[in-house]
Amino acid sequence: MVFRLLGPLEVTDGRRAVQLGEGRHRSVLVLLLLHRNEPVASDRLIDALWGEVQPPTAAKVLQNYVGRLRRALDDRAGRRLQTSGRGYTLRVEDGELDVDRFERLVCEGSEALAHERPADAATHLRAGLALWRGQPLAEVAYEGFAQGEIARLEERRAVALERRIDADLALGRHADLVSELEALVARHPLRERLRGQRMLALYRCGRQSDALEAFHQARRQLVEEVGVEPGPELRGLHEAILRQDPSLDRAPREPRHPFDAGPARAIVGPVLSPTVARAGPASNG
Repeated sequence: MVFRLLGPLEVTDGRRAVQLGEGRHRSVLVLLLLHRNEPVASDRLIDALWGEVQPPTAAKVLQNYVGRLRRALDDRAGRRLQTSGRGYTLRVEDGELDVDRFERLVCEGSEALAHERPADAATHLRAGLALWRGQPLAEVAYEGFAQGEIARLEERRAVALERRIDADLALGRHADLVSELEALVARHPLRERLRGQRMLALYRCGRQSDALEAFHQARRQLVEEVGVEPGPELRGLHEAILRQDPSLDRAPREPRHPFDAGPARAIVGPVLSPTVARAGPASNG
């Protein structure tokens, strides 16, 4: 069985799509997938589904939803969707959920990048980003119980994309990255790491003046919109470009550059939009 949450909810049995139908039982499946392999109390499911305005028959309705899911999953015996005391547990094997596969590939790619294997890093990170089909948890995008996980997954995707760009920069693909980075910076102007990656790509393309202008554009926007100066990593890269620091032109397989120190800095919480997520595979390739 394969479960997909990185976009509209999808379930396949390995050969064809599982027909889940329409209705709130799909939200029950999403909730159980978010808490896979652990018991979720019926009261918690009811609160998530209806909030404070609960029907008097909520417990019975929930039981009916679970029954519908078991039939859809061909699990009438309840071996996968198990009754656990006063709640339910959905058993999900390793690799069956796209979120878990994405996280594993990002970890593998990040580790490869840290060990100066940018080609391996780019391969793993591209594979992880290719799992995205749109907005995560699109089925329940406006439900309160999903907001925290949606924000977490969007940020994880943004970081994975930035690390994939780091790997491509390390492989000497700066010329291919300039247009992609221009589009990403336009969509997410307050993500300083993308700003720095664009500056570095421009500089390595022999466009020093454009790289410096990119810094001044970033500074103006940060000061005007949120009232802060660029962070130390972006300022350090600007100074390195001004003095034409030889470290900026390191060998293609060297993954580190002055903007690689520490985690990405974003002034506020913008993350990559579903539009970028959908465009991700094209920009990943």
